[in-house]
Amino acid sequence: MKRYIALFLACFMLVGLLAGCSSGSPSSSAAPSNPPSSSSNVIKIGIYEPASGMNGAGGKQETLGMRYAHSVKPTVTIGGKEYTVELVEVDNQSDNSKAVSAAQQLITSGVSVVLGSYGSGVSIAAGQIFADAKIPAIGASCTNPQVTEGNPYYFRICFLDPFQGTVMANFAYEKGLRKAAVLTEAGDDYSVGLGHYFSEAFKKLGGSVVEAQFQSGETDFSATMASLVSAGVDVLFAPSSIESAPLIIKQARNAGLTGPIMAGDTWENETIITNAGDAAYEVYLSAFFDPNDTSAAAKEFVEGYTEWLKADNTRLTNNGGSTGVAGVSALGYDAYMVAIAAIEAAQSTDGTAIRDALIGLQHSGVTGECASFDENGDAAKDMAYIKTIDLQNATFKFLQTQSIS
Repeated sequence: MKRYIALFLACFMLVGLLAGCSSGSPSSSAAPSNPPSSSSNVIKIGIYEPASGMNGAGGKQETLGMRYAHSVKPTVTIGGKEYTVELVEVDNQSDNSKAVSAAQQLITSGVSVVLGSYGSGVSIAAGQIFADAKIPAIGASCTNPQVTEGNPYYFRICFLDPFQGTVMANFAYEKGLRKAAVLTEAGDDYSVGLGHYFSEAFKKLGGSVVEAQFQSGETDFSATMASLVSAGVDVLFAPSSIESAPLIIKQARNAGLTGPIMAGDTWENETIITNAGDAAYEVYLSAFFDPNDTSAAAKEFVEGYTEWLKADNTRLTNNGGSTGVAGVSALGYDAYMVAIAAIEAAQSTDGTAIRDALIGLQHSGVTGECASFDENGDAAKDMAYIKTIDLQNATFKFLQTQSIS
């Protein structure tokens, strides 16, 4: 009799163990038979961004846009049932060598889609990790073409560096500038790539270019600046990190450069104005978004996002201590909303199903058309906002829109 009781208990425990193992993860079949676990009612979206390192300030602003979007739409509906969206955040530390482990951490956590990253280098470094796991990634502001090239699981909603570099070259040439210094950070995909595209476009227009590079972590640019000024350049184009920007601006002015200083999207961060001070005159950059956009979607976003920032001091700190609305925050908001739209279109948490839904997705956001992806997974963005630094009000001032045509 004891043997029968023992056998019964063993079978009961085995059944319980098998049930426990099968309830924690969704099936890999297509929607709608692939809902999240009914026991948790949770879907995970990964945020792959730098919260530290040279791009930490920009990564924090991009993440803020994603968090705000989550507060606006914290649930998703699959098969007629509502599920809670959980954000899983990792810090890639602005470091290509640490990007892989950060990406793997997201995969292990069971995310269905990934958002990010600020910084093309870390996005490129993690791309194959997401592709191998068949988890789609949606970049917000990673502008280097290599992010999505040859990767069927990486998409992005921003304009690209070939476009951005050409836009800034056109802007410089139209201002009557003919000899440009292009200063880039060696080994940084974003900086080197954008500098290259600017140089090629500027030379095609008839201008001449003097090129120079600096190493990661370098803080003394005085000798380089003196050399560029002695070469007779009338404009400096320096696509770099937020961390390097104030040093570049101040040391260029100290070396005697009185003409325009230009850069790309990374310079739209108010800490640059604070740290560069009075030297930040005639600074121009390309941007993804203008907070004064009169479209209904943009106005609603700016008003809601500003109030959301004011409600929490930590949010304000992560935004550089102000309520300014950065373009990367608007892109972060749009990236999250695109992910939600794709999940609901797929009616599934399966990565491949979401990827397939992204391919045919149509979605207009606060920064314009955010989906309608081409064969590389890139959104159809054909306009940039040119901004300058308003020293009197310590903010960025919109000048004009610019396109290649």
